[in-house]
Amino acid sequence: MNKAIRWRIFTLQAGLIVVFGALAGFTLWASSYVQSSVTTQLAAQQIVFPAANSPEITALPAVDAAAMRQYAGQQLTTGPQAEVWADNFMKVHLSAMPTYDAAATTARANPTNAADQATWETVFMGTTDRSMLLNAYGWWTVGSYTALAGIGLLIAALAVVGTFVFELVAWRRQSPATVPLTAGAPAPVFSPVGSVPAVGIAQMTKHDS
Repeated sequence: MNKAIRWRIFTLQAGLIVVFGALAGFTLWASSYVQSSVTTQLAAQQIVFPAANSPEITALPAVDAAAMRQYAGQQLTTGPQAEVWADNFMKVHLSAMPTYDAAATTARANPTNAADQATWETVFMGTTDRSMLLNAYGWWTVGSYTALAGIGLLIAALAVVGTFVFELVAWRRQSPATVPLTAGAPAPVFSPVGSVPAVGIAQMTKHDS
């Protein structure tokens, strides 16, 4: 491998290290920012999971109750917690009520009926809150995948650093040892029979003939 090609490889490797390193740093920062934002917004709502043996949990179907018990007594601050609250708690209660469209249609048809108006309001608030919690869970998931991407890019950057160091070591080992030479004409070649240079012997032989 000649010097020009080797320097091109060094330049390419250095560029990849910078690009992968920058992308890894950005994606890891983005992941932290997204999930911390979700946590801040959820914590502000001060939602706390009921106790494990509370009526709110024991009244749920077995699968939903088990999902809720894993966070019993905890404040809702993460995406997975938001998903459980939305799908294993709110969804169960909303399933016993009419859909938003049906509740709205009934309420509009009976504007003076307080029960129909209350049902419409409850369904509206419940579906809205559930959608917001699922949205928080979605962004939390995006942050998780972004973190995985950042780790992958960091590993790629370290791999390129490894190859860069390997190329440097190989280059040093393959570089020929240089011996300093005296400026001027090359050193004379001596004949095997004495200290007279071989060139001088040839010239004397030429004159004798």
